[in-house]
Amino acid sequence: MSIFERYLTLWVALCIVAGVALGQLFPGAAQAIGELEVARVNLPVAGLIWLMIIPMLMKVDFGAMRQVGRHWRGIGVTLFINWAIKPFSMALLAWLFIGTLFRPLLPAAQIDSYIAGLIILAAAPCTAMVFVWSNLTRGEPNFTLSQVALNDTIMVVAFAPIVALLLGLSAIIVPWKTLLLSVGLYIIVPVVLAQIVRRLLLTRGEPALQRALARLGPVSIMALLATLVLLFAFQGEQIIAQPMIIALLAVPILIQVYFNAGLAYLLNRATGEAHCVAGPSALIGASNFFELAVAAAISLFGFQSGAALATVVGVLVEVPVMLTVVAIVNRSRGWYERGLKTPGAAP
Repeated sequence: MSIFERYLTLWVALCIVAGVALGQLFPGAAQAIGELEVARVNLPVAGLIWLMIIPMLMKVDFGAMRQVGRHWRGIGVTLFINWAIKPFSMALLAWLFIGTLFRPLLPAAQIDSYIAGLIILAAAPCTAMVFVWSNLTRGEPNFTLSQVALNDTIMVVAFAPIVALLLGLSAIIVPWKTLLLSVGLYIIVPVVLAQIVRRLLLTRGEPALQRALARLGPVSIMALLATLVLLFAFQGEQIIAQPMIIALLAVPILIQVYFNAGLAYLLNRATGEAHCVAGPSALIGASNFFELAVAAAISLFGFQSGAALATVVGVLVEVPVMLTVVAIVNRSRGWYERGLKTPGAAP
């Protein structure tokens, strides 16, 4: 592991502190950067995500994509978690914690709005950051890309009906510009750029590609840390002003992440799927498409609503929490492979 990966937890902690501090010391600058948006997609963050995921996408060999079908178990598990478990488990957790246990500690007028925000957050699986998590678990890049593409396709038709069902609304305003722009920015354009660079490097031989990937590894991690600084700088004022509310909203999010990641991981193990697929499957099953969630919450309930705040809390906990899931997946690899049910399933 590189020095960045080995001490990633420390760098993340320092970036959180730095982001909050910058948001407090230079609120005008943080606000100005935060307002550089198109269809509620922040352009500086989008640029950093490109730096994060393009090196990972350079590992994708489209000639090998036809072999993804042999990982049908992992695909099935991930789809089951994302669309049959995740939104509904969050609805239950939101009702239990926000609607019942924490109700006396929260503003009464915002309870329903907080619950709605949490449900919206869980209704769309992550598209971009999972490439980073998959890479950190040495996941199968072709599986990760195909799974993300499949989720994006399903999300176009399933996001609004699931949210409408769980919120009891007759009509949901889907921020289509945000959804389509995010898919274009985080999937289509990076894939095209990565494949162009990959092919150019391969004209000089496989060693040239491997050298480039080794040099770009630290760039990806630095972009991840810079993204974290920006996200916490954008929300620095809210963190300082409402720490108790943010902590309470984080509880069901944390439980939901670990529950869904753990369930996906165990189901992959039980079905005999390889660890290089089980890792990204668990991470895709647990992470959220926070850009879409924030945009949908603001469109439905307003910028100052409890729903918008709940989705923002999802943004704040996404990176630190998913890094802990990455650590668990990596450290449990030996245990995982000892229990595979299908001979030869391990890579």
